[in-house]
Amino acid sequence: MSHELISLAVLAVVFLVATIRGVNMGALALVAAYVVGLTVYDLEVDDILAGFPSELFVILVGVTYLFALAKNNGTVDWIVHGAVRAVGGRVALVPWAMFLVCAAVTAIGAVSPAAVAIVAPVAMGFAMRYQIHPVMMGMMVVQGATAGSFSPIGIFGSITNGVVDGNDLPGNQLFLFCSTFLAATLIAVITYLTLGGRQLIARGREDVQVGEMAAEAEAVSRQATHARTPGTPHSAVEATRTVGADDAEDDVTSLNPQRIVTLLGLLALMVGALGFDLDVGFTALTIAVVLTLVFPTSAKGAVEKISWGTVLLIGGIVTYVNLLQNQGVVDWLGDRVAEVGAPLVAALLICLIGAVVSAFASTTGIIGALIPLAVPFLLTDQVNAIALIAALAISSSVVDCSPFSTNGALVVANSEPADREMVFKRLMQWGMTIVVVAPIVVWGLMVVPTA
Repeated sequence: MSHELISLAVLAVVFLVATIRGVNMGALALVAAYVVGLTVYDLEVDDILAGFPSELFVILVGVTYLFALAKNNGTVDWIVHGAVRAVGGRVALVPWAMFLVCAAVTAIGAVSPAAVAIVAPVAMGFAMRYQIHPVMMGMMVVQGATAGSFSPIGIFGSITNGVVDGNDLPGNQLFLFCSTFLAATLIAVITYLTLGGRQLIARGREDVQVGEMAAEAEAVSRQATHARTPGTPHSAVEATRTVGADDAEDDVTSLNPQRIVTLLGLLALMVGALGFDLDVGFTALTIAVVLTLVFPTSAKGAVEKISWGTVLLIGGIVTYVNLLQNQGVVDWLGDRVAEVGAPLVAALLICLIGAVVSAFASTTGIIGALIPLAVPFLLTDQVNAIALIAALAISSSVVDCSPFSTNGALVVANSEPADREMVFKRLMQWGMTIVVVAPIVVWGLMVVPTA
């Protein structure tokens, strides 16, 4: 077997083992890079580590550190409560409030599962209390998290744009964000109308207990902070009961100086990244450090809340892919794809692979791996690179509603016990349908017209 096939087989094994055994994919990929580099390519350790993505490391650390601070000082909770209050008694708008909250927090740098973990308990509790279909509510939460993730300072957007820039591919950050946002929104609209949205609209205004929702949101955020350690409540209702009187003075529904400064910092990050082409990672890190210096009390524990698991995942996957790239494996694979003889068919296969694997594995890892592997094919100009990258991003992310993915699993876990089997089955139906339909639709709408 050639060294190219061995290297790619090891990458497939990394994805398979990480999915089945629950081991961090990045850790496996780093070990794989070490073993393959030494045994297959006879490299030194320094040569292997040369592929570590230092720029992506700074981006991931910077944006997740800033989000941890925003979570610590209540800025994220303020956004959640503001969305709930904004709908007043309009129950029909609550699923869209949850959609927008998830989109907002992922757009400012939250990891998608973190946003779902924060919002899903509140959303699913609301669905039970006001007779909203739990699958519809869960889908709105997951697609909202997907919609915001490809912003220029979002995790998926930062990874995708970093890979594009690092491989000298043509990119368009605004097109990537808008196209993925619209795709997730379209799926949300279809879900909403299919699973009872019209009936909710017909119900009109109702007495929505915003204050109770606010208390639950605060309790759930504390629950997420403790990462479900032993003794931590496992439902929004249980969590609400654990909120003591010592928390009463922390009014998470109002702005205070810390939250105002944090919001201004997030706005400055977006303006700097979009308007002045500032480095996202270092800008986010700078704002986070300034917030830490100005408000040291609320910054306690924020460093520990940086998404180190995601940093390890991306660092490991990209290091391994860069090893393949440096050893010519990526060029070899691109040549094989190009030899298909039908560029559009090859583009469709890439999107389908991204959708299928992402439904069962890490979306973050897939985005970090598939785009570099497709670089040689993209450089042939047989298809529009900007369109295919956006299509691949959509195909790999909108399938996160699958119950086998982290986001889908969070929705199932936060459903009422009596509904969990039904929610699991329906999410599996929706997820598997999207796995097949989404790549074909985005390929037909985005890739084919630009070929």
